Amino acid sequence: MPSLHRLRHSALTHDTEDATSTPMLLARSRHASVRSLERYARPGVDAVAQHVAERDPAARRRR
Repeated sequence: MPSLHRLRHSALTHDTEDATSTPMLLARSRHASVRSLERYARPGVDAVAQHVAERDPAARRRR
């Protein structure tokens, strides 16, 4: 059974992958600084690739 700490980590990671804003992540996690938030909010490689692809100007021109 996952611990509450692990569930919190997962929730923040999923929110980060869904492009939740940093101020919202800080408020939700109750962290005072981005530096402490970095420990928990780590998007996966696939989420980063999707984020980049969605914001690629060349790809948007091809649509």
